[in-house]
This record gives sequence, C-alpha cells and structure tokens, in this order.
Amino acid sequence: MNYNQVLLSFAISALTLSFSAKAQKKQPISQPLVKHIYTADPSAHVFNGKIYIYPSHDIESGVKEDDEGGHFDMKDFHILSMDKIGGKVTDNGVALDIKDIPWAGRQLWAPDAAYKNGTYYLYFPVKDKSDVFHIGVATSKSPVGPFKAEKEPIKGSYSIDPCVFKDTDGSFYMYFGGIWGGQLQRYDHNTYLGKTDNPKKGEAARLPRVAKLSADMKQFAGEVKEIKILDEKGNLFLEDNNDKRFFEASWVHKYKGKYYFSYSTGDTHNLCYAVGDSPAGPFTYKGILLNPVDGWTNHHSIVQVKGKWYLFYHDVQLSGKTHLRNVKVTELHYNPDGTIQTITAYK
Repeated sequence: MNYNQVLLSFAISALTLSFSAKAQKKQPISQPLVKHIYTADPSAHVFNGKIYIYPSHDIESGVKEDDEGGHFDMKDFHILSMDKIGGKVTDNGVALDIKDIPWAGRQLWAPDAAYKNGTYYLYFPVKDKSDVFHIGVATSKSPVGPFKAEKEPIKGSYSIDPCVFKDTDGSFYMYFGGIWGGQLQRYDHNTYLGKTDNPKKGEAARLPRVAKLSADMKQFAGEVKEIKILDEKGNLFLEDNNDKRFFEASWVHKYKGKYYFSYSTGDTHNLCYAVGDSPAGPFTYKGILLNPVDGWTNHHSIVQVKGKWYLFYHDVQLSGKTHLRNVKVTELHYNPDGTIQTITAYK
C-alpha cells in the first residue's frame, strides 16, 4: 500500500467513524408502537386495567405543505390498545371517520378520550365547512369504538388539541388551544376575530384554554377561561419566550396533590411543564419535559400504569417526514421535589 492509499484508508476510516458516531448519537430510546400506519399525538389512558391510546392517524394526502399545517390532512382515527407497556399493540381499526361527522369539513386533528358511567367519549378537533376549527364529541359503549359523533360541535369550543382531565373529585375539565394553524390567535375573550396574524415578538404569548365539562360530558358547564403560565417571578411569557411559552398540545395530570400542565412550544420543539394548585391554574413553569425529537411537531400524554409513570410521544423515525409520524412510549421519572427529569429521546 503506497502513501496515498494509506491516506485514503485513514480518511475512509475517519469518515466511517464519524457516521458511526452520529448514528450512535441518534439511536432512539424507544421504538414505534406500530409500523403499519403512521400515528401521532398520543393520548393514553388506562380503562379497566388496559392501556388505550387515542392518536392522530397521519396519511399522505397530497396536500402541499404550508405554515398552517394544511398537509396534516387526517381523515379518521384508529385506537391502539395493549395489556402492558412493552406488550403487543393492537390496532382496533377505524373508530371514527370524518365522513361520519355531520358538521366536519377537513383535518381531523389530535383527539382525547374520557370515560363516565358506562360511556366512552372521544373528543376531536376538526375544521367545519367554513374552515374554522371547533371541537366535537362522539360516544361509544366500547373504548375502541365505533364512535357516533354528535350533530354539532361543542358550543363555545374552538381551536385544537382537546385534553380531558378527570380530577379526584370526579369533575372533568377540557383543556385546548393551539396557535398558528390551530387558530387560537383568532380569538379574544372567546370572540372570533376572523383570520389574524400569528403572534409577533414583543406581544403577550397566547394562552391555552380550559372549561369545565357538563354532567353529560357533551357541553361546557361554564365559561371558557385562559390558563396563566407564569415564569419563576410570576410574570406571563411573551411570544419572544418561544422556548417556554405555550404553542399547542395541552396535557394535565396530577401527582402528589399538584396539577401538572404540560405542552409543546411548537417552533422550538420542546415539551415543557408547569405546576399549580388548581386545575384551572395558574401554573408556574418548571422546565423541559422532553427535548426536541426528529420532526417538526411533538404532542404527548402522561399516564400512570401499575405504579409507574410513562410519557407517550411521537417522532418521525419511520418516515423522516414531518407529517408522517410514529407514536412511542418511555418511562418518566420524578425527582424528590416533584420536578420531572428531562428526557432525551436519543442516546
């Protein structure tokens, strides 16, 4: 082997090691729960000792990508189930199709579910025939459906990403909202302003919403209110604080008497959380729950299963495309002071 060949051999070896090191850095800590369809935005629940996951069903619809998320053009929901974390995951087929929602136009986005008195409730955002998002509800006697949608959206609902939380006193609350394509910026004091610009630097960050649900779980029992997310000094975030401020993907869970409000920061790709003493807030920002994953969006849920806590989330491991995502799960850990240990999705 001559000198040039030696140099070439060293160069190839160095390049191989470089690629190998990068590959090792990007090894995911969790694998997709299903691979035969694309899934995202997982809302996980334990009903009757079994785990049910209510995700978005991503498809390649051919819609051109835009800043409003038009290419996220989902048509139906598939509910996943498993007996235990790490166990076999079952796709229970189509639970609700957009064509069976009387008021729906397009884009069946991230859902959530709840159970009360023998009935399962599926909550979902979809644009109406005027291309404005509202939140609907559908019911079933089975956690996997099929679900029958109500003829109209929930009165007073708007925007996206419903999360339904059952408090220890039996009350149910819905959290919702998402800026940019989620249209939250179009509302002021629950009044629709029409198409408006996305928030700008220097402006107050848009706040998520909460409303108590009625006894029949199909309406709001009171006024929709803003949820205050505060920094450590008690101040609201500005749009400039886009590594901490709310963008979309509300989730609420309770741990040792405290309410944990977690959410996505959107364009900075963090999952963050804040803690409060009331289901309606205010909540004080505590930190990052999950560092950015591969893909543009992230959307999650947190659920306790047999004494352990788990984070359900998504990335784009299967497709490499931002609108074709896959649902994952990993264990979540608390520190003694109640803060949550930040998770990085890749080794």
